[in-house]
Amino acid sequence: MSGPMSGTFRLTLAQLNPTVGALAANAAKARAAWEKGKAAGADMVALTEMFITGYQTQDLIMKPAFSSEAERWIGTLAADCADGPALGIGGPWRDPQGRLFNAYYVLKDGKIHARVLKHHLPNDTVFDEERLFESAPVSGPYVIGDVRIGTPICEDAWYDDVTETLAETGAEILLVPNGSPYYRNKYDRRVNLMVSRVIETRLPLIYLNMVGGQDDQMFDGGSFVLNPGADLALQMPVFDECIRHVDFERHEHGWRAARTELVPLPDAWEMDYRAMVESLRDYMGKTGFGKVLLGLSGGVDSALVATVAVDALGPENVRSVMLPSEYTSAHSLEDAKAVAQALGCRLDTVSIEGARDAVEGALAHLFEGTKPGIAEENIQSRLRGLMLMAISNKHGEMLLTTGNKSEVAVGYATIYGDMAGGYNPLKDLYKTRVFQTCRWRNENHRDWMKGPAHEVIPVRVIEKAPSAELRDNQKDEDSLPPYPVLDAILERLIEGDQSVAEIVAAGFDRATVKKVEHLVYISEYKRFQSAPGVRLTQKAFWLDRRYPIVNRWRDEG
Repeated sequence: MSGPMSGTFRLTLAQLNPTVGALAANAAKARAAWEKGKAAGADMVALTEMFITGYQTQDLIMKPAFSSEAERWIGTLAADCADGPALGIGGPWRDPQGRLFNAYYVLKDGKIHARVLKHHLPNDTVFDEERLFESAPVSGPYVIGDVRIGTPICEDAWYDDVTETLAETGAEILLVPNGSPYYRNKYDRRVNLMVSRVIETRLPLIYLNMVGGQDDQMFDGGSFVLNPGADLALQMPVFDECIRHVDFERHEHGWRAARTELVPLPDAWEMDYRAMVESLRDYMGKTGFGKVLLGLSGGVDSALVATVAVDALGPENVRSVMLPSEYTSAHSLEDAKAVAQALGCRLDTVSIEGARDAVEGALAHLFEGTKPGIAEENIQSRLRGLMLMAISNKHGEMLLTTGNKSEVAVGYATIYGDMAGGYNPLKDLYKTRVFQTCRWRNENHRDWMKGPAHEVIPVRVIEKAPSAELRDNQKDEDSLPPYPVLDAILERLIEGDQSVAEIVAAGFDRATVKKVEHLVYISEYKRFQSAPGVRLTQKAFWLDRRYPIVNRWRDEG
C-alpha cells in the first residue's frame, strides 16, 4: 500500500451485481471486493451507486426502517473493513432533519471518513429521484493517502457544474460511481459525456458502473478510465461482474492511470441479445424461480423467447408447450418440434379443442344469433393462457409471455390469453428486430450462452408469414400493416414522439398512420396489465412512457 507522497495510488474497481433489498448479501459482496483489494495492495476499493440497497429501489427507500437498516450495514462494513484500504460504497443517508439523500460513503480506519451527497437528481425516463431524495449542495473532494478525490455521483457527472466545482476545490482524480441502466447505444453517450468532463477539468476520470438486472432495467457495466486528453486507460467488460486494479502515478501535470486491459465491446445486436438473456437470468434468480415454461407456437416470437430462455437458464430448465387446435398448421407443429429439438428443451403438447368446445357450448345460449368472430378466437388464446398458468402453478415454473413490441404497441395480443405470464423478454423489441435477432443468434454463439452453438431457429420459422392461427388462413397482415411499415410508423410515434403530419410528410399513408395511432392509444389498458420485460430503448413501455389509460385526444394534424 502506498504511503504519503509516494507518488502512486492503487484503486480497485468492483463492477458487481447487487440485489435490491438484499442488504446482508450486498454487504458480503462489498466485503469480498474489499478483501481482494486489500490482497492486491489497494489504497481504495470502489463500489457503485446505492450498492448497499441495490438499485433502483423506487419507493422502498422511503421506508424509514429500510433506509435505517441500510445505514447500519454501512456502519458494520466500516468496522469490518478497518484494517486495510478505504472502501467507497453507495447508500442512503437520512440527516437529523429527516431528509433523505443519495450518498456515497468513504469508509476508512473503522469509521465514515467522508460522505458525498448527490446534487443532480435525475427525473426523466426510468428515474424519479426527485420524488425520493433531497438535492444536496455540491460536496468537495476527500483525501485518501496523498490523493484528493472528487466523487460526482452518476448524474452529477452528466453536467459540468459539479465536476468544475470539484476541480476548483482541489480534486485530482474524479471517481464517478454509477447505476446507469442499459439502452441501445448508450455506451457511446456515456463516453462522450465523460470525455467532456475530462477535457473541461483536465483530470483523470473513473466511470464505474454496476451490472445486473432489476425488474425491467439491465445495468450493463462497461466501466472505464480516462486520462486527460481523453486517453482510454481501462475498458472493463459489459454485463460481467469483475474486479480490476488501476494504478495511478503522479506526474508533472498531475495523476495519470497506467494503461491496462482494454476489452473490445460488442455491437448493438449482441448487446440487445445479451441484455435479454441476462435480464431474464437475473429476474429468475432474484425472484427465486429456477425454471420457466412458454407456449411454443411454431412462430418466430416464441422461438426467440425459447432461445433466450435456454441461453439464460439452460435447456433443462425450459419447458415448451404446443397447444394446437384445428387451425394449427402442420408446418407450425413441425416447426415447434424443430425449435425444441435444436435447443434441447422439453416439448409437451396439449390440445385445446375439447376445452374450446366445452366453453363455446357453455356460452352458446348467450352467443346465439351472432356471427363467430374475435370473441371465439380469443377463447382459444385465453384457454392457452389458462393451461399454461395451470402448468406453471403445478410445477413451479414461471410462464414467459412472447409478444414483441409491435404487438404490445397496437394491442395485437389477448389480455388474459397470450399476454399471461411473469416476464416478457421481447417486450421492447419490434417485430422487424425480432427477425434480425433470430438470424444473429443462429450465426453467433458466446460463452455466456447456455444453449447450443448451432442454428437453433430454422430459417422457415423466420421467413414464414406471421399468423396467430386462430382461424382459417389467418395472417397478421389481415389486421395490421406489413411489419416494416408498422414498425417504421411506431418508431416515429413512440421513440420519436412525431406528429401525424410529420409521419405523413415522411411518406406514409395518412389513413394507415391514423389507424396505428388509434390502436396505440386504445391499447394502453392492456400494457398497464402486461408482464414486465427488459428495457432496450429509451421509450420502453412502463416507466419510460407513461400515458393515461383514458385518453380521448387524437392528433388531427
